[in-house]
Amino acid sequence: MRQFEIEIAGLEPGTRLLAPAGMCSPHDAVTRTTVTGGDMRGVTLEAELGLAALWIEAAGSTLTLTHDIAPAPQGQRYPEVIFAPRVTPYTVAAEDLVRASQEIAARAGGGMAGLRALVAEAEARFTYAHPEIRFNDGTDAVPYLSCGTTPGSCVDINTYLVASLRAAGFEAGYIYGYFFPAEKGGVTDDAHCWVVTRHAGEVLEWDIAHHIKAGLGPTQPALDPRPGWRVALGHSMGHAYRLDDGTARFKLLSEPMRAGPDGAWHHVPLVARLPAPVAESELRVLA
Repeated sequence: MRQFEIEIAGLEPGTRLLAPAGMCSPHDAVTRTTVTGGDMRGVTLEAELGLAALWIEAAGSTLTLTHDIAPAPQGQRYPEVIFAPRVTPYTVAAEDLVRASQEIAARAGGGMAGLRALVAEAEARFTYAHPEIRFNDGTDAVPYLSCGTTPGSCVDINTYLVASLRAAGFEAGYIYGYFFPAEKGGVTDDAHCWVVTRHAGEVLEWDIAHHIKAGLGPTQPALDPRPGWRVALGHSMGHAYRLDDGTARFKLLSEPMRAGPDGAWHHVPLVARLPAPVAESELRVLA
């Protein structure tokens, strides 16, 4: 059993937050969450996705979520729902992206070669950055990036990749959580996301952003291409959680969000910590 903590500071007493409760992946599972510096007001479900969110009220200026992590049960798979196509502005490909994705996959010979060609194409369309305006802001479908490169974060890159893969008929899912870099002692201040594909019974994990940031060359399937450890907290885009005073809607609930007086939801500054494994056997070794 391991634990990771998410510490949030600078809160006003009585601030209400919604935070992802966690999920089970083939690697590990969030089995319990405790709150220090606040009260758990309830649990609300995203029924379509099978996810839960914690409704929390801060008692003071600092609040800490502690997640217990256990190894996944033997034979555990990713939830089937991650591969199900969904009609949202964040998951549906625009018509020109559909055509281009199908043509790229076909030129590569289809099958796994076609899937890899679409991963390479998504990598070629982005430079890693955190732009104030995302490439798909204000669109009702994921647009085609036909030439050049576009600044984008892991969210942008993987939004594009999942839409492109699905447009070409491949099963793909979007996973989010935290990545704790080994060089930073297992500390991070933001969430991370990656992509899972399933083709001909083979499940692979892809992290284009880490390949770009670390200069690792063409993206290959690997959960941790950079040294470190990650925990999955949820999946998919287009979330809706029922609350007492209505429905909270998000592109995704990847980290705790603060409820504002105007009904809007806001990110909060945080620090997340996951100590390094205490034994070599706890380290993931991926090809």
